[in-house]
Amino acid sequence: MPSQSVQLIYIDPPFNTGREQKRSTSKARVSESGRVGFKGARYEQIVEKVLSYDDAFADYWDFLEPRLEEAWRVLTDDGTLYLHLDFRESHYAKVLLDALFGRECFLNEIIWAYDYGARSKSKWPAKHDTILVYVKNPKTYYFNSSEVDREPYMAPGLVTKEKAALGKLPTDVWWHTIVSPTGKEKTGYPTQKPEGILSRIITASSKPGDRVLDFFAGSGTTGAVAHKLGRNFTLIDQNPESIKTIEARLNALGCDYARAT
Repeated sequence: MPSQSVQLIYIDPPFNTGREQKRSTSKARVSESGRVGFKGARYEQIVEKVLSYDDAFADYWDFLEPRLEEAWRVLTDDGTLYLHLDFRESHYAKVLLDALFGRECFLNEIIWAYDYGARSKSKWPAKHDTILVYVKNPKTYYFNSSEVDREPYMAPGLVTKEKAALGKLPTDVWWHTIVSPTGKEKTGYPTQKPEGILSRIITASSKPGDRVLDFFAGSGTTGAVAHKLGRNFTLIDQNPESIKTIEARLNALGCDYARAT
């Protein structure tokens, strides 16, 4: 890709959890040997497909660092990088990005907080991800908060009715649910991120017609949201299941795209 050709990069790389990420879809059918269910009938679960990828890297930063170097190269002078990680690697990532971009290019540490899933009883349950935000040039970067979706005030009685009706600008802590297992956004791809998170990022740090890049495209959320917001996009992934999911998603949106191999 040409240098300085991308306005916004969002990447959600594997979190280096040390385990395979997997999600399966299944359906039930009537069976003589299955478990008893509705109206006393017996059912068995038939697994239709399993989506998975390897989230264990012996040399995680040998894998990620050269890709972050390329991210810096292809960003425009007023461009922004959003790196989405969790508690396992985010502190290492900040040290690395300080070296690659410069400490003066650090813009934000966004905490995406959610409340869903299993709860540990042996420690405080981990219910947030970290999104590190770095700009190419701290003097010229683009950021438009006026177009971003607003949030309700936690104490609306302390502000005017006009302000309460308008809502407040988001801070660096974002409360947003994960993709619902039964919601319309669900693609079945592991670790799919919600469109609301990407919509806020793309709206704030790019303009209509700009190019957005995601080189860990996964389920294609970045491209789907970029298309809806009138941005151009480039999605990259090496997982065949990811490519199938992305193409199905873009086709459903009526998106005209070209595929390169």
